[in-house]
Amino acid sequence: MSRRVALAAAMVLVAGLACAGAVVAASLAGRGAGGCPRVAAPQTPGAQVLSVSATARSSAGAAPRVPGGPGVPARCDVTVVLTHPPAGDRVRIRISLPTTTWNGRFQAVGGGGFAAGNFGHALDSAVRRGYAAASTDAGVPMSRAGHPTWALRHDRTIDTALLDNFAYRSVHDMSRIGEQVTTRFYGRPPTYSYFTGCSTGGRQGLVEAQRYPGDFDGILAAAPAISWNRLNFAQLWPQVVMNETGVHPTACELAAFNRAAVAACDGDDGLVDGVIGRPETCRFDPGRLVGTTVHCRGAAVRISPAVADLVRRIWHGPTTRTGRSLWYGLLPGASFGWLAGTTKPLFGPRQGVPFPVAADWVRYFVQRRPAFDPSTIGYAEFEQLLGESLTRYSDVIESDEPDLSAFRAAGGKMLTWHGLADQVVFPQGTLQYRRRVDAAMGGTHATDQFYRVFLAPGVAHCTGGAGPAPRDPLAALVDWVEHGRAPDTLPATTTGARRPRTSHDLCRYPHTAAGGYCG
Repeated sequence: MSRRVALAAAMVLVAGLACAGAVVAASLAGRGAGGCPRVAAPQTPGAQVLSVSATARSSAGAAPRVPGGPGVPARCDVTVVLTHPPAGDRVRIRISLPTTTWNGRFQAVGGGGFAAGNFGHALDSAVRRGYAAASTDAGVPMSRAGHPTWALRHDRTIDTALLDNFAYRSVHDMSRIGEQVTTRFYGRPPTYSYFTGCSTGGRQGLVEAQRYPGDFDGILAAAPAISWNRLNFAQLWPQVVMNETGVHPTACELAAFNRAAVAACDGDDGLVDGVIGRPETCRFDPGRLVGTTVHCRGAAVRISPAVADLVRRIWHGPTTRTGRSLWYGLLPGASFGWLAGTTKPLFGPRQGVPFPVAADWVRYFVQRRPAFDPSTIGYAEFEQLLGESLTRYSDVIESDEPDLSAFRAAGGKMLTWHGLADQVVFPQGTLQYRRRVDAAMGGTHATDQFYRVFLAPGVAHCTGGAGPAPRDPLAALVDWVEHGRAPDTLPATTTGARRPRTSHDLCRYPHTAAGGYCG
């Protein structure tokens, strides 16, 4: 019996499923009629279930405004709403259960940015592959403008219950609720349970391994937004430098530096393929472009020393006023657009446009003033606000505890992949975390027995970019969990419309590609 079967069976007993036979019979009858059965309320410690509802979805996806549409098999969508007394929160969990194509597995899917879950494409994708799948909104739905207005109570204090939901609690609740509903629907527990996510979803996956090591057999945590406080402030660093220096270059100027860096460093890994395979060794000096001319929308622009120095500071990453490094910066080859964006108003000079997630973290959680403008932050205030953020929130949401001994003891397996052209979550943070895990868990070889990391040269945040991205990392994780075949490489493919389709295996850290081969 797998670890997952044993855990799920125990949950069934605790939940008091003496009437399981009747529920299974109703379930089978409902599925045969194209409907959904009545599902008894699941249970999870510390929470109270407020409602359970079920909706049948046809394979044609005919219902209006229902994600998925054609290609998603017939399923039963069960929605569970719960609260954590006395918080008064309302957390929505959706479990999508394929009625005839279940593969015997459960998959929870994570979110992105300040969205704790994904009730659309990610959930549908899991169902297409035969998984009983679940996602949660953590009780923190976004405003129409996309801001985390849930963070603040009316008196401008932090809603700590909702922050706990977003930071760590709700994925754990989803795991327990989802597996109970799956067990009741099919009459048996899932054989294996998985979590998949990227960015915020990747952070959620690592939180599960750190805080709740028994929830999942396998975790796919891609481009994880860990070291959350430092990461958010590092994402603001380009705007801080632009504000302090008064230099606000166009996207065209910044792109010229990446083109030059790729031209200078493409072959460092022994393979000339249009991407920087080893950005950490790229020694391209931005000063080499000073005085050169680039053409931006028909206008000739001469690269200034000030713009070159700005790029140098962005690549170096945030520092104190005395030069001490605070976190990482963009790697050469990663787009500047998300973090170093600027705009030209109708009247006046160009202005900075901070990355929304980082800006909202400062507005709502650190300053607790939604009207605060993060584009006005200078060096001194940057250090002060970062220190406040670390003091208040590290224990809640930093999500980078390296001791994974309980996860290893539970038999869990975890894969992380990260694009080296990630333009918003710095891959150096993932590598630093992996090195800290190595130190805590007995070295690289010991860690590789349950946690492996793969780097994808030229790949942007979670998807896209000029380099090959993993074709099916979940399949590699499943093979490791269920058959004991730990992956040494991940097959990857470039699929961009502007580039020819290429394939290239990604190397397991700490190995790197040399001439197209891992060594």
